Amino acid sequence: MTDARTPPPEISSGVSSSPTGDARIQEARLWCGDGWTAKVIKNEDDDGWAVAMIKDGEPEPALVGPWTMGRDKKNPKPLDGNAFSTLVKTASEFVRRHEQQLHATLHQSITVSTKSEERVTVSLDIVPDEDNPHALLGAQGNDGEQLAQVRVAPSFKLNRASATAWVEGGFAKPAERG
Repeated sequence: MTDARTPPPEISSGVSSSPTGDARIQEARLWCGDGWTAKVIKNEDDDGWAVAMIKDGEPEPALVGPWTMGRDKKNPKPLDGNAFSTLVKTASEFVRRHEQQLHATLHQSITVSTKSEERVTVSLDIVPDEDNPHALLGAQGNDGEQLAQVRVAPSFKLNRASATAWVEGGFAKPAERG
């Protein structure tokens, strides 16, 4: 039997333990667990509310999105288990897609054929070092053997034409443009 003064479980605040022993905060505007924190915040752009999803150990939210108003049309709807699970899944997928996009930007490859009909895979690996950003342009033969590697500017554009020119030029370091 529920006491009229006790809020229902989905609205109650408190701390519980997860199966791994981590403390889980489950409050109306703050939930923590599964490596994430969901925090309902005032939307700076209008009179509504937003929810910020922050990955444990990160200083900034990975994702901020609109949050539903409560029945009084003034306060936010309280977080609950289902909403938190959905938010964790959405934020995790968003982070995963961002990491895939970053990886694709920093690591590119293209396969070209030489005049002797050999196939060479040319790769460009960008090293986003704050003090000394650069990229490594590499070539591998069909057997996976490294044929060449040179250091180039991180702005080097890898495409079929630049890869073919580098291979046909005997893997000489491409001229810097600027």
